Amino acid sequence: MQLAKPRIDVGLFTNRIEEMLAFWQQEVGLPFDHMLPLGGGRRQHRHELAGSVMKINHARYGVPEGPRSGYRELTIARPGLPAPIDLTDLDGNAIRLVPPGTDGVERIGIRLGVRDPEAHRRFYGEVLQLPAAGPDAFRCGDSLIRFAHDPDAPQDALYEATGFRYITIQVLKTDAEHAGILARGGTEGRAPVTLGSTARISFVRDPDGNWIEISQRASLTGSLDA
Repeated sequence: MQLAKPRIDVGLFTNRIEEMLAFWQQEVGLPFDHMLPLGGGRRQHRHELAGSVMKINHARYGVPEGPRSGYRELTIARPGLPAPIDLTDLDGNAIRLVPPGTDGVERIGIRLGVRDPEAHRRFYGEVLQLPAAGPDAFRCGDSLIRFAHDPDAPQDALYEATGFRYITIQVLKTDAEHAGILARGGTEGRAPVTLGSTARISFVRDPDGNWIEISQRASLTGSLDA
């Protein structure tokens, strides 16, 4: 996979937008960047996250309150922090602030609960072609993706519901990466589409149906050509 940015972004949905913005900005300490209208009554509030983007999405029509996806915990490395701090936002999302290097996290890490670890090893290693960082961990640039067996993990995770819902991988060419993922056995979530002059995106899904956005962002690639 040819990355346009050496780290993942993270997306969540909430029905409590004002309270969640206050929590993530004040309690977690993420700087607000800008609000991106997504159309159809949806807005994305983008925050700087150790070189990644935290996408706090809100839909005017409201989204279901769960069930939660397989994305269970976001770890954020914070220089100067003497010891880990565990936080939980208003929708039950778990956040862990840690000194850099804790559990292999230098910037951010995402932890999943999965039904079949072996299926996810194949998915991340062979389908997404990410390098392994341990038996149940893979790196996407300097971001760490970890998983562990959880019999309560979803079988068909929802995209629009409260909580952590997707990660974004920024690539040079969305169409080529999307086709390659499907050819290697991946499952399509949504076919590639162009969002104005901003990005060309698609979605694929892991073995539990968790959503992964494949994004070709003009500000990173200079072009949205397929």
